[in-house]
Amino acid sequence: MRRIRLKFAPYIEVEFVDRDLALRQVEEWAKEGMVNVQVVYGPEGCGKSAWLKQSAELLRELGFDVIYVNPIEKEVMAETGVTDVKTRLAEILREAAENTWVRVAWAVVDMAREIIRLA
Repeated sequence: MRRIRLKFAPYIEVEFVDRDLALRQVEEWAKEGMVNVQVVYGPEGCGKSAWLKQSAELLRELGFDVIYVNPIEKEVMAETGVTDVKTRLAEILREAAENTWVRVAWAVVDMAREIIRLA
């Protein structure tokens, strides 16, 4: 499997090592149509967010629609061909601009559940 590089600054890309097994697991879940929630946990700074970003990139490369939300870092990425999803996500973010990012995260989770239900 090729290594997925992540941009951390305009001119800095990082290539992680020893992620093959974890990324293969994500690919396997995607190909099996897995819809069960997985919990990712570990100490601060161990690479959880980076692995999730790499997973999002891998899924995009495999042709999946991807919505990545990190409420702690206030980061949202939406890569989907479904215009209504992009529009709704933008609406959620506008509505939540006055509110906490926790509400954004839960709204996105609710939207993802709806997408899965409709699929």
